[in-house]
Amino acid sequence: MADRKLNIVVWNEGVHEANNHPATMAEMYPEGMHGAIAGGLRTFYPDADITTATLADPEHGLSEEVLARTDVLLWWGHIAHGDVSDEVVERVQRHVLGGMGLVVLHSGHFAKIFTRLLGTTCSLKWRNDGERELVWTVKPSHPIAAGIESPIVIPKQEMYGELFDIPEPDDLIFISSFEGGEVFRSGVTFSRGKGRIFYFSPGDQDYPVYHQPQIQRVIANGVGWVAQPEHFREAPEVSNPQRGWYLGPDN
Repeated sequence: MADRKLNIVVWNEGVHEANNHPATMAEMYPEGMHGAIAGGLRTFYPDADITTATLADPEHGLSEEVLARTDVLLWWGHIAHGDVSDEVVERVQRHVLGGMGLVVLHSGHFAKIFTRLLGTTCSLKWRNDGERELVWTVKPSHPIAAGIESPIVIPKQEMYGELFDIPEPDDLIFISSFEGGEVFRSGVTFSRGKGRIFYFSPGDQDYPVYHQPQIQRVIANGVGWVAQPEHFREAPEVSNPQRGWYLGPDN
């Protein structure tokens, strides 16, 4: 790690939390999804400066002053993409092109900043029936895949399926499969200007996915990678990273 403290901002629109939808969300994420994501990151980056911001904050919590000192911005949005200020989006875009890392999570695929940086619709197929998701590592040599078991098993999750309308990614790291037979490019990277982008799809407001240790580790690895090499720190080894995918009665 570089001597300078890593500065991370976890952004969440916060609309679901404000509306307490679903009713169990307050139990799953008492500090909001941004709080859970930030808490997971503090396990891997105890010395980092990790803060959160939401749509309701002045300038969405993403002022020029905040972004100027931010190494990595994480973005979770869903039902309020249109409420995000174009001025703030342009500001974030400028900082990404200048070298700030960006991690886009789950339904942030439709965020203004993501579609603007990628230049496509970023549309996909979806179905929310609480199906099991298996997240398969297809590029184990990539730093973001360090220490990640294959597959990660998510008991219940919203289904995202192809076609995912994105440009050809720089790296395809994870592919997910679902009970209905769909597959999805669930972990991909892009470079824009001097900045790095990592998109990771698992993590929905209806399910406690952001509490899963392996999901937290993927996000932490992604943060380290988009922050550029001087900040990358590999997380500790997991006990059995190559366990079989079949969940038999004794597993």
